[in-house]
Order: sequence, then C-alpha cells, then structure tokens
Amino acid sequence: MMNYKEKLQGPIFSVLQQTADALGVECYVIGGYVRDIMLERPSKDIDVVVVGSGIAFAEAFTKNLGMKAHLSVFKNFGTAQVKIYSKKEEPLEVEFVGARKESYRSDSRKPIVEDGTIEDDQNRRDFTINAMAFSLNGATFGDLVDPFGGEMALKLRILKTPLDPDVTFSDDPLRMMRGVRFASQLNFMLEENTFNAIKKNRERIKIVSGERIIDEMNKIMASPKPSIGLMLMEKTGLMEIIFPEYDLFSASLTVRSAL
Repeated sequence: MMNYKEKLQGPIFSVLQQTADALGVECYVIGGYVRDIMLERPSKDIDVVVVGSGIAFAEAFTKNLGMKAHLSVFKNFGTAQVKIYSKKEEPLEVEFVGARKESYRSDSRKPIVEDGTIEDDQNRRDFTINAMAFSLNGATFGDLVDPFGGEMALKLRILKTPLDPDVTFSDDPLRMMRGVRFASQLNFMLEENTFNAIKKNRERIKIVSGERIIDEMNKIMASPKPSIGLMLMEKTGLMEIIFPEYDLFSASLTVRSAL
C-alpha cells in the first residue's frame, strides 16, 4: 500500500490525526484534495470523511485547533464546515461529513442517505480519481485507500466511474457534466464505457436544475481548455438537450456548407 505521509504535513493534519485517535473513529481526507495533491495542483478545500458523526468530529477538531477558526454546522445535511483563518492567506475550508451510502429515486437526484463505511462512501463518488482517500489515523496515517484504481487513472489521464457508469449517471445526472468539466480542467479523456454511458443517459440531464447546469457550464468555460468540454458536450448529445437552439444552429451550418 502506498503511503503519502509526506503530503500531509502541517498543524491542520496533526490536529485531525489527534482528534481521530482521541475519539477512536476512522477518519480520512477524500476526494478533490487527494486528487490535487497527487497532481501537484493547489487546493484550499479539504473534505474529511468520518466513520461516525461528522458534526461531532468537527466540534472536537475546532476545540483542539488552537487557532482562529469558525465552525458552521448544517444539521439537516449532517455536515459541518470549519474555516481556518491566517493573516497572510485566504481562509482554509475543511468540510466534515459522516461516511454514508446513498440510493436514488428515478425522478430525483436527491439521494436517500444512510450511515455507511468508508467503502460505501467511496462507492458513491462520481469518478475513480475523486474516490481516493488518505487515512488520518495515527497507525495508518497517509495510507492511500484506492479500491478503484484512481491513482492509475491519474497516470493514464482518464475519467471513469467507480461503479457501473449507467447507474452512476442515472442516479445523479449532474455527474455527466462534471465529467465533461473535469476533462476540460485537467485535460483528461473520458474512458470509452463512461463516454458511452453519458450518451445513453443524456436525457436524464433534464431532471437537473437550470442553476446547477449553468454552474457547471461556467466552470467548463473558465477551464484551461473549454474547447474540450464543448466538444464533449456536442459528441455526447448533452448540448442539444441543454441548448436546443444549438442543434438548430448546427443544422443550419450543415445546410449552408452543402450549398
């Protein structure tokens, strides 16, 4: 098992470890922060998963921190956020949540949530590169937990889902646009089965709110290579569903070029 202890230096991670061991719970940093560390990209947002109560852990962590911080608790979602302030930099945000497993109804992307294990939590992630975790417990501190080969996917620069992509995208169709956005931001390729599943499930994007779609489009356009995202939006068929007028425009160009 690979260990990335040297990547988790500094007082924040020391306090996370101390808090986890004092409470006797499993604790992991997961998702985008892990991905960006391995890609050597800057990241200010740390997502922490606790096998237990994320809120109780966040409260204990804040007490143990010994520096200026602000705790926000979101009981309805079972999450908490700690903003840690420094005189020289923007505040660091640490998000806490209890490990969970999710199930979905066909007419909604809002999941039915139950308590779960770290494995359950990794199963629900959108892509393998976002399902990796580093242990924050003392005995295993820095160990990479990577059941779906996210580290190899980073090396190959591919995007694939942890589980069956048809299920992943049908459950939460916004993940299709997130895949397009990550392709643009990271200059990655969508793995073939993942790409085909987006094409197959593209109609499901209709249950996603316009605000969430616009947010993803803005992130695609702000990425280093928005042309990658726009090309994938067209090839997967998402573009013509989100922007029906785009299909008419493309048809018009085809007719003109044939004249």
